[in-house]
Amino acid sequence: MSLRNLFLALAALASTLTFAGDWPQFRGVKRDAISRETGLLQEWPAGGPKLLWTVRDCGVGFSGPAIVGDRLYMAGGRGDSDTLFALDLKAAGGPKELWSAKIGPLFAWRGNAWNSGPNATPTVDGDRVYALGGFGDLVCVNAATGKELWRTSLPRDLGGEVNPIGGGLDEPTPLGWGNAAAPLVDGDKLLCVPGGKKGLLAALDKMTGKVIWRSTEVTDQASYSSPLAVEIGGVMQYLQVSNPGIVGIAADTGKLLWSYRREPAFDDVVIAAPIVKGDHIYATVGFGQGCDLVKVVPANTGFKVEKVYSNKDVQDRDGGVVLVGEHLFGHSEKGGWVCQEFQTGKVLWDNQRSLGRGSIAFADGRLYCLAEKGGAVALVEPSAEEWKEKSRFKLPEASKKRLPSGGLWTHPAIANGQLYIRDQELLFCYDVKK
Repeated sequence: MSLRNLFLALAALASTLTFAGDWPQFRGVKRDAISRETGLLQEWPAGGPKLLWTVRDCGVGFSGPAIVGDRLYMAGGRGDSDTLFALDLKAAGGPKELWSAKIGPLFAWRGNAWNSGPNATPTVDGDRVYALGGFGDLVCVNAATGKELWRTSLPRDLGGEVNPIGGGLDEPTPLGWGNAAAPLVDGDKLLCVPGGKKGLLAALDKMTGKVIWRSTEVTDQASYSSPLAVEIGGVMQYLQVSNPGIVGIAADTGKLLWSYRREPAFDDVVIAAPIVKGDHIYATVGFGQGCDLVKVVPANTGFKVEKVYSNKDVQDRDGGVVLVGEHLFGHSEKGGWVCQEFQTGKVLWDNQRSLGRGSIAFADGRLYCLAEKGGAVALVEPSAEEWKEKSRFKLPEASKKRLPSGGLWTHPAIANGQLYIRDQELLFCYDVKK
């Protein structure tokens, strides 16, 4: 290999390595909406942190950014296609688009006033990026060039079905409000959530897209919640929340390890990702549904599930919750922004006045709260006593392409000292480093 080609190869490799400050997938490195960065601003100056740049041609959709080093990957509906694209964040003069790749047809239908375009955040793994379109088209591309390496379709190839409860498409194949569960890389496997009669989960060979196993014992339709990979009782497993409840699937075989079938089942859209601490798993759903905490413990040759609590005190709709120490923070349809004890389910405080419904992330001792209406962003100190807001600013402009019933539903991302907020075609980047 010539020195020039060696340099190019090393540069391409460096652009795909994941470091502590990166945000390579939905809700960050561990899918818990927590950045492990330090040295971030504890309060913002008047008017908010410095706006570094705005990209205005991201397309429509609720896909969030995945950031690895000086590359950002995101999906948006452009023209008649759901499209994956990459930005060079260090380009002279501001971010520069390096490439774009078609995922599938634009997710939209007549009469839908809520969402169009892709819902799922891409997942970056080494030199590959995995992206999911609203109609269930799943593609793997080269991170450096955007060249397509393989593709599959969750509904056509895997028999997938999305639970259409609450509205959305239900014919000829149930698609609800579109596929939204972000693909998960675990070792040599890519986990996706087709749902339906052939199995809720599918493990694919991440290099080829070929099916390794299906979770045939669980035939729930897919929800909009993204899966997690965890170890409980020394066994690696995948967790998935669906309308009937929560399941744990063996990572190596796809066999059902345990199942918590909620009574009653969630009777509306299931969106928020689960929260895991040790052998405890928490799930919450909005629209009057509530929250559940279960404990999964080894029993004989398998596992048993113990319900710790199930109540309607916290009903998170689509912004997710974050666990800081022993306390959960997020927005509840019942009480506004809340702090809840993880182990007991007790709500310690709620606040309906300070900020409307929204999404949340955490970094360096602060909660980043984004309101879905109006574009307000608040920096909040996590406290078990009260809402302790430190700073606030408002986005400088709003999307002109957001559908009338939609909101700012893309979750904030914090990577390498910068805060990223998307409003459809607009992507804002703020400097939050001290």
